[in-house]
Amino acid sequence: MRAKREYRNREGTEVAVLDALVDRADDGMTVFELRAAVEVDIDELEEALSTLKEDDLIVVDPGNETVIKPDERVVPEQPSDENDEQSIVDWIRERLPF
Repeated sequence: MRAKREYRNREGTEVAVLDALVDRADDGMTVFELRAAVEVDIDELEEALSTLKEDDLIVVDPGNETVIKPDERVVPEQPSDENDEQSIVDWIRERLPF
């Protein structure tokens, strides 16, 4: 999953960090996991994280391991129930006489 469109006009590393965090929005990621996912050097990652934190686009949850999560406004909304949406196959089946 990708960060919302309005947050994609940032520097490439920042967007890559947001996208990685959005993919794991519930669990968050450690700095090491982010570094592996984004594949940049630690200084570039640190700068991106600092900027995102200043802009309140990430939340840092200190604990045994520091976990970083995206702010809720960055995560695209999920449909509340995917079963409510009718697939094209279901639509065709309803219209065909059997």
